[in-house]
Amino acid sequence: MEQRKNIAIIGAGPTGLMAAEILGTAGYSVTVYDRMASAGRKFLMAGRGGLNLTHSEPLNDFISRYGNAAEWFVPYISMFPPNTLRAWCDGLGEETFVGSSGKVFPRNMKAAPLLRAWLRRLDKLGVRFAAHHYWQGFDGNSLIFRDFEGRIVHVSSDAVLLALGGASWPRLGSDGAWVKILSELEIPVSALRPANCGFVVPWSDYFSTRFAGEPLKSVMITHNDVSRQGEAMITAKGVEGGVIYALSSLLRDTIERQGAALLQVDLRPNMPLEALERKLQAPRGSKSLASYLRNAGFSPLAISLLREVMPPENLARLTADALAARLKSLPLTLTGTTDIAWAISTAGGIARTALNDDLMLHKKSGVFAAGEMLDWEAPTGGYLLQGCFSTAVAAAQGIIRFLK
Repeated sequence: MEQRKNIAIIGAGPTGLMAAEILGTAGYSVTVYDRMASAGRKFLMAGRGGLNLTHSEPLNDFISRYGNAAEWFVPYISMFPPNTLRAWCDGLGEETFVGSSGKVFPRNMKAAPLLRAWLRRLDKLGVRFAAHHYWQGFDGNSLIFRDFEGRIVHVSSDAVLLALGGASWPRLGSDGAWVKILSELEIPVSALRPANCGFVVPWSDYFSTRFAGEPLKSVMITHNDVSRQGEAMITAKGVEGGVIYALSSLLRDTIERQGAALLQVDLRPNMPLEALERKLQAPRGSKSLASYLRNAGFSPLAISLLREVMPPENLARLTADALAARLKSLPLTLTGTTDIAWAISTAGGIARTALNDDLMLHKKSGVFAAGEMLDWEAPTGGYLLQGCFSTAVAAAQGIIRFLK
């Protein structure tokens, strides 16, 4: 009887686990190696506030969210689209639903039950896990790992999938150390950069201390004529949050080119300028500006942000119409991104030119890559996990074709 072929998967996140399921189902002997003690650490973190698996929008709109990588991703997303991902979750006993924003979540909103059911399925397929194995590179066609006790372990396999993630949240497993390994093999890798990240704003000590951790609700932000509406969060170093993440790639690229990026903040996006002008025509009397704006419906945070951006002497000279215009377009200068370790995801990675259509490295026959290691990025909203799942399926199918 022919011996089963062995496949090594490096990385026990959603990309590695999905590929392990496809390959285990196909009858291969699969071992998943990871430097952490257990699987899915970042996956569990992502589901802490509600696991956003994918999005329900039409497929063409969905694929456009991958920006410069959209054309490249068409066959991969089409191979394992959002509806198929939802059916896969249902098969694990974790029914999904579509939220009011179109985002797709498990019914109980958590990652842990889904991960537990998933690991039980992998166990039944005979997938093995090797924890505390930190990948060090290649020795010819063998893989080199350092185990928990610091010993060097050599592993031979018939095919390899690299599913090591990017460089955000390194304490959960993805530290980007693989970039050096692949670069030394002259495999093209774009530098890893923060994506869906926060940005640095040089706040005053008072503003930073007083408002760090407070949400700036229902604002519209605009950069280079691109606008998004949602909630931002003030941090000690700057600003972050969903509406910021939605424009993070544009803002990051502007900062890289120019050293800073200018953001316009509309503090009343649902009120036309003319209506706000009329509201602010009411006589102020003896009221302070803060009291006057509070009566007009502005929060203490919004008022302090206005004061943070504009010197008091300039504020004092504003007419009601000019004040309304400023509240509808408050300039905010971003001077940098926050540390990549705290970003939700990373941009950059293995270049498209380094891979064939099955996601196998041209320079390492039998070595495939998928997930966040590839050079793509997407906003939050389900696009990140969907990209990881879909490229995992594509790489697993590529491995099956390669081994046949």
